[in-house]
Amino acid sequence: MPRAARTLMWCDGQGSDNTCDELDRKPVHHDHSLIYPLLSTLLAVFGSWTALDLFRRSRRHDGKAQAQWVGLSALAMGVSIWSMHFVAMLGFDPGGPVSYDLGITLASLALAVAGTAVAFVLCSAPDRPLPRLIGGGAVMGLSIGGMHYLGMSALRSTVEIGYRPEWVAASVIVAFLASTAALTTARRNSRSRWQALAAVVLGAGVVAMHYTAMVAVVLTPGHAHDAPAGVPPLWLAFGIAGLTLLLLFLALGASLVDQKQVLQLALRAGRMGYWEMDILRRRLSLSEQGRVLLGFEPDAPFDQSLVSAVLTPESAAHRQALLERAIAEGKDYEADYEMLDGRWLEVRGRMLLDSAGRAQRLVGTIQDVTAHRAAFQALARSEARQRVLINELNHRVKNTLATVLSIATLTARRSEDVESFAKGFQARLLSLSATHNLLTAEGWQRAELHDIFRAEFAHYNDDQVVLTGPEIWLGAENVLAIGLIVHELATSQISGPVST
Repeated sequence: MPRAARTLMWCDGQGSDNTCDELDRKPVHHDHSLIYPLLSTLLAVFGSWTALDLFRRSRRHDGKAQAQWVGLSALAMGVSIWSMHFVAMLGFDPGGPVSYDLGITLASLALAVAGTAVAFVLCSAPDRPLPRLIGGGAVMGLSIGGMHYLGMSALRSTVEIGYRPEWVAASVIVAFLASTAALTTARRNSRSRWQALAAVVLGAGVVAMHYTAMVAVVLTPGHAHDAPAGVPPLWLAFGIAGLTLLLLFLALGASLVDQKQVLQLALRAGRMGYWEMDILRRRLSLSEQGRVLLGFEPDAPFDQSLVSAVLTPESAAHRQALLERAIAEGKDYEADYEMLDGRWLEVRGRMLLDSAGRAQRLVGTIQDVTAHRAAFQALARSEARQRVLINELNHRVKNTLATVLSIATLTARRSEDVESFAKGFQARLLSLSATHNLLTAEGWQRAELHDIFRAEFAHYNDDQVVLTGPEIWLGAENVLAIGLIVHELATSQISGPVST
């Protein structure tokens, strides 16, 4: 296994006041396997991504639900920091047997979890983002540093461990900067690539903090025959592996639960059901809302054969044909089906294929589209009526223009000058307009003969024009001509009562 040489400062304890003089320090070459930095980095990045993903989900909730997500994200972050530290420490060999104090080791884990929990709580609030980000970064950075140095104090060996203050300060600053940068990125952008960047920054920062802190280590020889008491590194490794696996399953389970809840909320908001078909077994699974849409009880036993029983025979046959074709061609599935109760259902499905391109499952949605279908049908009828109306309007405009042209020609023949033409033409147009009004009042279907006469003789006194006779309704095609004839009668010289 590749190994890299590290140099730690070894102090032999001689000198005034038990301090190490520069002349008394002897460099100790320490072999460190390259596999541990790599594993610890991967673990830190993975744990950071998991924790930040859970933290992102916490911002979708409030109250108790948000507190639960923040707690889970803090647990994931704390465990990943702690696991990274002790995985890296498996490659640390001070030259003698090593063990770890269990109580202090667990305390370091608790510190990491508590610190990240406070940081996530600070950054989850929407107000005053900059102070909260700086505060959250400071708390997380201090918790990372505190976990490291508390974890180092749990180490039991034949040497004593001291630190150079300047490198201790540098390690804490590295942790603070990485934490602040990661929290800022994760808080401001929830896209996957930005979350991945934040995870890399935070994970790399945790690793950088660890190895910066290891540069600060100064080893002092202890009693060579002391037998360190505590947990052996092998058992600690098993514990780390167990917690890491637990972290993985917790994060995966939490994400799946959250995604399922979001999906269910979206489906309920759209009044949609969810269905899934196992192609090989021809087994159909349907959500509660889907069963309700088909007319079944939400918790009633369900089988695929029941679907055809609630559809019209035509829709049942159409469904079977489309389903078989989708399975044979490995394509998606979409259709509208009419139910026996008159409702219409829209069914859509996405085909899932195996590596060989064979159909494995159909997954899709079902929703009631009766109202939508009725609206579209009403729109189609309205458009059809509009087309008829436009055609009729075009026909009537042409007829009216032809009538106006005839009036103009007739008036011109009977007029001696422009003034008489204008007067006669205007009077005939007004008569035509009055006839149009009568037709419009009856929907351009008909007009009553008495109404035509009344409109034309309205300017005469009652004793000049007397209208008698039965009620006569004229079709639209005759009304305009009769109206013009009556107009000519009305404008002729009438000296006494006229009976029609």
